[in-house]
Amino acid sequence: MRFLDFERPIAELEGKIAELRHLGDADGMNIVDEVARLQHKVEKQLHTTYSKLSAWQKTQVARHPDRPHCQRYIDRLIKDFTPLAGDRGFADDHAIIGGLGRFRGQAVVIIGQEKGHDTETRVRHNFGMPRPEGYRKAQRLMRLAERFDLPVLTLVDTAGAFPGKGAEERGQAEAIARSTETCLDLRVPLVTCVIGEGGSGGAIALAAGNVVLMLEHAIYSVISPEGCASILWRSGDKAAEAAEALKLTAQDLESLGVIDAIVKEPLGGAHRDPDRAIDAVGDTLHAHLTDLMTLTGDEVRSRRRARFLAIGRQALA
Repeated sequence: MRFLDFERPIAELEGKIAELRHLGDADGMNIVDEVARLQHKVEKQLHTTYSKLSAWQKTQVARHPDRPHCQRYIDRLIKDFTPLAGDRGFADDHAIIGGLGRFRGQAVVIIGQEKGHDTETRVRHNFGMPRPEGYRKAQRLMRLAERFDLPVLTLVDTAGAFPGKGAEERGQAEAIARSTETCLDLRVPLVTCVIGEGGSGGAIALAAGNVVLMLEHAIYSVISPEGCASILWRSGDKAAEAAEALKLTAQDLESLGVIDAIVKEPLGGAHRDPDRAIDAVGDTLHAHLTDLMTLTGDEVRSRRRARFLAIGRQALA
């Protein structure tokens, strides 16, 4: 397991447990009691550490290399998944994956950003940063869902849309705006969960849903902490301070009314028990989707629009 900087005491305890187990295997020693004692200390340290994470520490957890990404969610939650590719205009963007499948018996269209899990897949998926053709593919799939009266699930996990020259030449801003517009215009239920990073317009293009959920240690912001720090202080060294100012944690955003609910993660973050974290997301998605399926198409769309128009009004009142 890869440990973050603030997890150093936990890493040391985990290292001692590993050494004891190795000694026990080699010498036939009875180490059960000592391992149990150290394991209890690990759990206590995890609880203490993760109960008071700063915004910058949550950002690090959201970016953890072992955190489960979109494809793993699809593999566990979606049966009979059939991927659909291409925007029918330029190319297929591997940073966004989507297709048809069954979610707990209900036919759905699922769309999400995929970061990859090793060097090869990260390069293939462009580190989860979509180009315009990715957002146009998402629009195509959402309209397909509307045509066949299928609900849409979206999983958000991106540092932001790809800012390359080619992406700008092919209309990155327009593609993001059109994708956001499509989300708001759909007459089928749309439920979103931010499972890692929700970066700027690259995230909102898939996240304008009837219900917006976030994992406990996910982040969602208008700009990355590093980007904010470079603008305000001309230095990336102020990223931790910027993270606090951005109010990017799930807890901050729930209190501001930007998201609707927080999905609790296993102790120590989703990367420690990915299957349990994915199942928790599945349970919450299913509960909200079941409620939305009783509404008509016009009701679904009007409630979604009203939800976003209401953001900020309570704070201003």
